[in-house]
Amino acid sequence: MTGYYDIDTANARLKELEPLLSALRDARDEIAAGQRRLAQLQSADGADPALVAREQEGMTLTVKRMEQAVRQIDAWGVTLRDIGTGLVDFPALVNGRPVWLCWKLGEDDIAYWHELEAGIAGRKPLIELE
Repeated sequence: MTGYYDIDTANARLKELEPLLSALRDARDEIAAGQRRLAQLQSADGADPALVAREQEGMTLTVKRMEQAVRQIDAWGVTLRDIGTGLVDFPALVNGRPVWLCWKLGEDDIAYWHELEAGIAGRKPLIELE
């Protein structure tokens, strides 16, 4: 980790991050639905190649949108952990010790943290951060 967030800066970033994470989750669902449609099209006798191509093209565009969102999240120095829950970690430095500030979609503000190697199972309330 090269740059670190403090609580206020990380919470401020949520305004930009939340819509990106929601869009990523929606796009992930679009891809899953597209894969199901594509499998149905390809399993049908006499599948229309134009329909298959359109479905593949739509999925390709969705993947490109996802890649762009992930690049933006990475550029902010935020680590995306899980698209489904919108789980992200912000690098932080507390008393010289690197930790993660942990947040997921649906939470109002950043209220949790964990050690670098702990993961979400090691989430603790910010009040416990020393």
